Amino acid sequence: MKTFLVIGLGRFGIAAASKLYEMGYEVMVIDQSEELVNHMADACTYAAIGDARDMEVLRSMEAGQCDCAIVAMGEDLSASVLITMNLKELGCKYVICKAQNEMYKRALERIGADRVVIPEREMALRLVQSLGSGSFHDYIEFSSEYAIAEIDPPKDWIGKSLKQLNVRAKYSVSVLAIQNQKENKMMMSPGAEDVVSEGDTVMIMGKNKDLARFRKL
Repeated sequence: MKTFLVIGLGRFGIAAASKLYEMGYEVMVIDQSEELVNHMADACTYAAIGDARDMEVLRSMEAGQCDCAIVAMGEDLSASVLITMNLKELGCKYVICKAQNEMYKRALERIGADRVVIPEREMALRLVQSLGSGSFHDYIEFSSEYAIAEIDPPKDWIGKSLKQLNVRAKYSVSVLAIQNQKENKMMMSPGAEDVVSEGDTVMIMGKNKDLARFRKL
């Protein structure tokens, strides 16, 4: 089972920790606020009061053995930088940081953060992308070049298998999942013989320029 460490229990940290725990992962949280830590006690595996800028505190949380640490203290750049450096020194496999703006983002990337997110900007981009086309339910950009989109399949896809559609060759995108909305069932990594049915939602991944073509279908 993957282990996550969430540092900082603002709205972003609480939302991330709660969702990961709900998904069945082992989630540890740390914050200096006793009130916030007590609030999260039943929504995580382990909650601790402490200052994550202190290397010994991170060691006590076994941060170096975590699969992923989320540094959710986006407003305090100096704290985020120090914590990220300490996490990397301890051997944490993957560090995600919240940033307040592009300047903070660049600074955190330079000192070793594996991924830096600006939540407000990313939410705005997802909203704009979904509003830009009625066929897009959701749009998640995970780099400047690639994204994942949740779409209503084109009409000529209905009743056809992925082999017949030959999506990769025709559209340069990959089908990650097919969700049957009527039965509320999700088919992950569908095979060539799996069929797209009426009412399904399809999750696809590809370059932004290739996904943009689906707005015209």
